Amino acid sequence: MNLEDPLLLERQLCFALTVASRNVVAAYKPVLAELGITHPQYLALLALWERDPQSVRELADSLAVESATLSPLLKRLEANGLIVRAKADDDDRALAVRLTPAGRALRERALGVPPTMLRKLKMTREAAQELHVAMTHLIQAAEAAIIEQ
Repeated sequence: MNLEDPLLLERQLCFALTVASRNVVAAYKPVLAELGITHPQYLALLALWERDPQSVRELADSLAVESATLSPLLKRLEANGLIVRAKADDDDRALAVRLTPAGRALRERALGVPPTMLRKLKMTREAAQELHVAMTHLIQAAEAAIIEQ
């Protein structure tokens, strides 16, 4: 095997990102299960804890997903009593997503997630921040590459 071969699986950025993403999300699973939520639900709640309420479109944009992708996730959050969906106050055509008191209260319990994950991943806060900066640059570069196509 030629270790300089540019097509070695282990040398592919896309492969490393795929495996890292899958494994990090799997590491979150038991931590979030204690809160009664999944990883995608956690991401939606993080966005709502930052700004509540939001339209479905705004929430989808925050999470970099299509609105249709959010629908089943929002239904489960609503069934669990963490959010409510109703027509937006300023636009009858838009659907607003609002936290319930239980959804707001869950934030306090979720404050333990970041330090728990740092311990599980054996990372310092500084190392996680550096990785986040690098990933943000990569996301921006990939978005620019998609636009150029």
